[in-house]
Amino acid sequence: MNNVEITDAVLVRKYMDGSEAALSKLITRHQHRIYSFIFSKVFDRDVAEDIFQDTFIKVINTLKRGKYNEEGKFLPWVMRIAHNLVIDHFRRNKRMPKFDNSGDFNIFSVLSDSDLNIETQIIKDQIENDVKELIKELPEDQLEVLTMRIYKDMSFKEISERTGVSINTALGRMRYALINLRKIIEKHNLVLTN
Repeated sequence: MNNVEITDAVLVRKYMDGSEAALSKLITRHQHRIYSFIFSKVFDRDVAEDIFQDTFIKVINTLKRGKYNEEGKFLPWVMRIAHNLVIDHFRRNKRMPKFDNSGDFNIFSVLSDSDLNIETQIIKDQIENDVKELIKELPEDQLEVLTMRIYKDMSFKEISERTGVSINTALGRMRYALINLRKIIEKHNLVLTN
């Protein structure tokens, strides 16, 4: 008897070739992790079950249309679908946690947690990718300062020396970058939360 576990990629291919049993095995293999992730966000069994079912309806429809791009990342892909459906649920019910536009809120604080489980890491990675795309909409001088400060961990003194502007100008550009980034996030109606 061969005890080798069939990979997700093989099961996906078998399902796409017509094997319903392959899909059943995929769902069984990952249902606890996906359901637990959903429940940890909504704290309601009925809602979690609905979102879980909707997740796999989307998975099935995508696979049947042949739109799944197999890169050996079936679980992260399904988790992202579940995450998006959780966000849709909160938006529909007007319960979406939003950041406070005042005070010292730091959009980048969502990216700084180093003690993450796999589900949270997947979401963090997506948030990080979303933020990197959003900051491209900033004016060049603000983008430059924000990139040096957040991604290169440079001090404002170092930024000042590198860009040839005063420290106060660098601080001002950073402040305006964060203000403008908040506006961009609101314009795109994005929620950057894990």
